[in-house]
Amino acid sequence: MNVLTTATMTDEAERGARVAVLPVGSFEQHGGHLPLTTDTLVACGISAALSEVYPVLVLPPVTITCSHEHEKWPGTVSISSQTLIAVINDIAVSLERSGIEHLVVVNGHGGNYVLSNIVQEANVERPRMALFPGREHWARARQAAGLTTSAHDDMHAGEIETALLLHLCPEQVRAGYKGGDHFADRPHLLIYGLGAYTTTGVIGQPSAATPEKGAAVLASLTASFAATLDVFLPDEAAAGPSTGLR
Repeated sequence: MNVLTTATMTDEAERGARVAVLPVGSFEQHGGHLPLTTDTLVACGISAALSEVYPVLVLPPVTITCSHEHEKWPGTVSISSQTLIAVINDIAVSLERSGIEHLVVVNGHGGNYVLSNIVQEANVERPRMALFPGREHWARARQAAGLTTSAHDDMHAGEIETALLLHLCPEQVRAGYKGGDHFADRPHLLIYGLGAYTTTGVIGQPSAATPEKGAAVLASLTASFAATLDVFLPDEAAAGPSTGLR
């Protein structure tokens, strides 16, 4: 899977996209079986799938974001929420100067809470920005894929993330995920961080992951995106995700 687009200026001129998609991931621990770039790979995989169906410009990912609940774990790096706000707002302004008025932030990291505020503020005067996938999209995808776990129980490096990477880039999934299950409630996660609730970095059931489940999750998310695109481009979205729009 390519995380960076190979499109040229000419390619994008021909595409004529009016909506840009920005993958936002993280650089944080995901146990011993998934890479530090897991959330970025997920966001890029979703964005790439969207671009195969809908007329969107896929931007390169934001790879270091707000992972403060994972700090002190080896390899984790964060930036402040203020920096993330500035980066995304600058990207949106630059896109508008290039004639693209709408930006969809494709978030692969649940700890990027500030993204909801960024999008909400961006839309005060008119619809300009969206955040995808939302909770309802993830819930629908879990059901469509027949996942064993719930979003609460499968919080980090568990069934859904492992399944997505088994589908998107199986070479990135290391041995050991079959024995990596760990469940824990985390009532004070924002105070203590993840380290108070797991010694392995995992909260979830990676042993239940399969590439087929990952493919089904991705297909469901791709179909769900039509409703988001409809806000900005009702004519294109009305054609549905089966048209192969580019």
